Amino acid sequence: MKTLIVIDMLNDFIDETGALYCGQTARDIVPFIKSRINEYRKNGHYIIWLQDAHEEDDKEFARFPKHAVVNTWGMQIIPELGLDVRDQEFIVRKRRYSGFYNTGLEPLLRTINPPIISEKVEVVGVCTSICVMDTVGGLVNRDYKVIVPRAGVADFDQDNHESALKRMETLYGAYIMGFLPDDN
Repeated sequence: MKTLIVIDMLNDFIDETGALYCGQTARDIVPFIKSRINEYRKNGHYIIWLQDAHEEDDKEFARFPKHAVVNTWGMQIIPELGLDVRDQEFIVRKRRYSGFYNTGLEPLLRTINPPIISEKVEVVGVCTSICVMDTVGGLVNRDYKVIVPRAGVADFDQDNHESALKRMETLYGAYIMGFLPDDN
């Protein structure tokens, strides 16, 4: 069974009016991510939506503008992706960069996709150098095989984006997929 983790594809990051808009490169990955979601749904595979969800006074706002506050438009998953939580789709809220920090991600993954029998965990979303990289590191540290398609991740800063991809490939051992039709 395969698992797709979709990280922070939220209004505050992806919409031009969002509090922490990641720019056109983030908008550009939406069609690719939608196609991956459709492929995973069609084949009955798992989808985990990681969702930044901060309290009003979150300490992270000392480093970044206030964003993805609980129960606001900004923390909602963008409508273009067609969120439709089904039997094999899950939402995991997070308050820090890594999808593993004080969340239910680890027990969920161990239940639906133990690393010993895992074919792969594919990771898409924003921001490559922050939440994507930290979550990929957490997956690798838990012995998951990780694939990160270049066409499915974006960042505020292209240099940081490229550095993060290189780090995930060389240090973590993640497969950075250029994405060819037969590469999935």
